[in-house]
Amino acid sequence: MSDTAPSTDQSALINDELVDYARLASAFAADTNNAHKIAHLASICAERIRAGGKLLAIGNGGSCADALHFCEELTGRYRADRPSIPAIACADPGHITCTANDYGYDHVFARWVEGLGATNDVLIALSTSGNSQNIVNAVEVARARGLHIALFLGKDGGHLRAKGDTRFIVPGQTADRIQELHMLTLHTLVGAIERALGYTD
Repeated sequence: MSDTAPSTDQSALINDELVDYARLASAFAADTNNAHKIAHLASICAERIRAGGKLLAIGNGGSCADALHFCEELTGRYRADRPSIPAIACADPGHITCTANDYGYDHVFARWVEGLGATNDVLIALSTSGNSQNIVNAVEVARARGLHIALFLGKDGGHLRAKGDTRFIVPGQTADRIQELHMLTLHTLVGAIERALGYTD
C-alpha cells in the first residue's frame, strides 16, 4: 500500500462532489412543497396499508437498488422497532429474466404489477430520466388497476412527468445525484409513513 497522500487535485474534485450534493439537497429542501407532498404521500400509504394494501416499488439499475432499500426499511427496520410494514420491490431475477425473455424487457414491471397490484396498493416508481418504457408500461397497468402512483423522477420528468398521482422531480442532471436525492426523499417518506401509522412520534 502506498503512503503517498492524495493529490490536492483529487481532494478538490472530491470536495466538489460533496458540495454539489449539498447544494442540490438544499435546493430540494428549500421548496417546502416537497415536504408537504411527502407528508401527503405518507398519509395515503398509511390509509391504504390500513385497508389491507401494500407498497410496490420499481426501478432500473441503481433505482432498483433504491427500491429494494426503501422496501427493506419498511419490512425490516428503519430507526426504531415497530411492526413490519408491507412493501415489495420488483427485483426477483426469476421474474425479470423470464418476462424479459418471453415478452421483452419493456414488460418486466408491467407484468409484475399486473400479478401483484391491487386497488389499495401504492406504486413507487423510480426513473432518473422519466423515459424508461418499462416504468411507463407499469404505470399504465397500475392506473388501470386503481393503484396510487408515486413517481420519483429527475431532469424534466420525461414521459412520466404527467402520469402519476404524486410526483417528485428532484434537481440534478446526472443519474447518481438524482438517485441520491431520491433515496433522501424515500428515507424521509419511511419515517413519515411510520408516524402516519402511529408507530413513532
